[in-house]
Amino acid sequence: MGSMSRSRPIPPPPGRPAGPQVAIDALMGDEASGPGDHFLRRALWLEALDQQLRPCLPPALAAHARLANVDRGRLVYLVDAPVWHARLRLAATDILDAARSFGLEATDLVVKTATGPQAMRPQPPGTSTAVTAPPLSAAAREAFATALAPRDDSTRGDPS
Repeated sequence: MGSMSRSRPIPPPPGRPAGPQVAIDALMGDEASGPGDHFLRRALWLEALDQQLRPCLPPALAAHARLANVDRGRLVYLVDAPVWHARLRLAATDILDAARSFGLEATDLVVKTATGPQAMRPQPPGTSTAVTAPPLSAAAREAFATALAPRDDSTRGDPS
């Protein structure tokens, strides 16, 4: 068996953090002026604003709503179900007042319902979004077996 080369990770320079922060620092550095720089800064700003506004949401709603955008004075929120859409609309005045207290010129609140919970938050590692169905009853299994059983050719009328 041949020897396998083992590479070792290169430690970050002294005073520089390791991990994903290195990539963020490289994108956000003073010398970075690429097209992704604006998007990254905006995403970080929206995340920070979402964290500031989250305590202003009713506690039951906070886990189901997320600030997605600020566009021409409109706060755009994503929720994961229609019931949260209605509850967020009911809290719109308080949320807009809170946004104005942070210096935003917020005039309207738009709520959009995401297509699924995975669209709202990343799933923690090791969790699944799959829904397991309850087991079938004996009658249901028998009905499926009958419906899916191959048809016997002798029961069909032979046209010849």
